[in-house]
Amino acid sequence: MINDNPSNHEHIHLKILFFAKLKELIGASQIKFDIERGSTIQDLKNRLIKEYPQLQDYLPIMLISINQNFAFNTDVIPENAEVACFPPVSGGQMDNDIIIEVSTNEFNFNSLITQSIQNSTGAVVMFTGVIRGETNNSDHPLTSGLEYEAYIPMAEAKMVQVAQEIRDKWPTVQKIVIIQRIGYMDAGTPTVVVLCSAAHRHTGVFEAARYGIDRVKEIVPIWKKEISPDGETWIEGDYMPGKGD
Repeated sequence: MINDNPSNHEHIHLKILFFAKLKELIGASQIKFDIERGSTIQDLKNRLIKEYPQLQDYLPIMLISINQNFAFNTDVIPENAEVACFPPVSGGQMDNDIIIEVSTNEFNFNSLITQSIQNSTGAVVMFTGVIRGETNNSDHPLTSGLEYEAYIPMAEAKMVQVAQEIRDKWPTVQKIVIIQRIGYMDAGTPTVVVLCSAAHRHTGVFEAARYGIDRVKEIVPIWKKEISPDGETWIEGDYMPGKGD
């Protein structure tokens, strides 16, 4: 824990969460942190590197959120903020037209399809990602399974954002389902579902489902650790969110 024993007038108190590889480097999933009032995200990064030099190699790709929204170097950190630090991401909330969930349960595909059908529905497009037992990773070509971890509150919020982006781009889409499983799963297990339904196949429903899974992989804070016969490796993405993500 870092605590400078500061004056309340000069410092603010933060809770900082760490995920995936960063959690392992820190040796803790969260810390309490005091920082000068008016400090920016860049100031926080500088302090973190000073206190935890093992984070140095991750600094160029380390993402930070404030109260479950992506934050950037010039953003000022508010009082009592919940701050999270994590590498680039590698997903309940429900209403009549959108189903969003981070889950540990197996998928019931027939049930998801049934829930997505209205009287006017003529097309349902569903993408599901499956853990590959063989990959093109020359260091670890065989995979026994994957361990998925999520920053759940922010993940759910970002999945709602993805669903709204789909709705804005393809107003003809009727139902949207985005579900991500977390925890350990063996190779061959489905781990994520993005489903869109519409009145007809020529309404952009294919493109909507593809857009949905691509955006989930870009901005939803979920990470995976690859478990192979010869070791374990966190898999990070390469998309760096910008303003508006």
